Amino acid sequence: MTKKSAKKAVSTFADLPELIAEETATPEFEASFGDPLPLSIIEHGDEPGEHDMPEPFAAQKTCGELITSLYLLLTDTRLDPLAPDIAWGIVNSFHFVAGTLQRREDGLADKIREMTRRMEPGEVFNKELEDLQLQCQSVIEQREAVETMRDYAAAMYRTCWRRAWGPSKGSKASSVTTASYISAVDFLRERALAKREKYQPDGLVVVSSGPAIWDDWQPIWTTMSAIKARTPRMVVVTTGQRTGWDAIVAAWCAREGVPLVAYALTGRGKAAFARNRKIGELDIAEAVLGEGSGIQANLYQMLRKKGVPIHAFRKPADAPKPRKPEASDAYSFRRARRYA
Repeated sequence: MTKKSAKKAVSTFADLPELIAEETATPEFEASFGDPLPLSIIEHGDEPGEHDMPEPFAAQKTCGELITSLYLLLTDTRLDPLAPDIAWGIVNSFHFVAGTLQRREDGLADKIREMTRRMEPGEVFNKELEDLQLQCQSVIEQREAVETMRDYAAAMYRTCWRRAWGPSKGSKASSVTTASYISAVDFLRERALAKREKYQPDGLVVVSSGPAIWDDWQPIWTTMSAIKARTPRMVVVTTGQRTGWDAIVAAWCAREGVPLVAYALTGRGKAAFARNRKIGELDIAEAVLGEGSGIQANLYQMLRKKGVPIHAFRKPADAPKPRKPEASDAYSFRRARRYA
């Protein structure tokens, strides 16, 4: 693919109309950048003042160009394999700043809560409380703007490399432009405590898992879309791999706005089977599985015993072999029962 053809491919993906040149920003950027607070405090200790926000379309255009310019620069060069990792870091920088602002916002909210418990008469106290509240509102405004930029850059990342962006650890819960990417630990903890609705996806659980080497994305997307047509309120659970099957499913979730819970593997060998058991404990409506190692066979057999309807795909005959075989691959997926 030449640079010219690469540019054409990026600008014609039907699932991301933001890439098409427009003169107006998307509603998300208009909401985050187009109606700023009359007064704001941009640094701790500053007096309230009038500060402009970046122009919405300019902010959107710049965020998109950060990713697409890198894509066009490195495509078909010897640095091409490094491009996704570099772009991932760009998106992650927005996520890091958003997390810092979130913690600052929480700290200011705690101070406001404490002051409301010990209300004192006097102008000094009232002024301090008002400034603290404005400072917290200003941080919220900053965080929402950074999250909007992060989510748009993540959408560009998905479009250029056909893989969904996700943080290396922790969770990204946002209702701006992309699906919530939720770590399994946060999902289980917040579900048990029932505190924050955005960490509790409400819908039928659909498990989708396959090997790390898998390129045929169209049948997976077609099957997932068919399930979504039957069950619009759904939550997708994957085994959290960044390549292959799970990356294809994550990209579909980002495109469709479907919450994704990634049960990432921590450890080797038996840890993978323990992860399968945790997935099996969920109330699963359907499963979409791809033929892989013994770990995949174990998950298939477990869900079949539970009576979960399974959409199964055989590994293509010309599929490349993994670089390193699974140490715990005690039996082949082909020895599992014939797919129904």
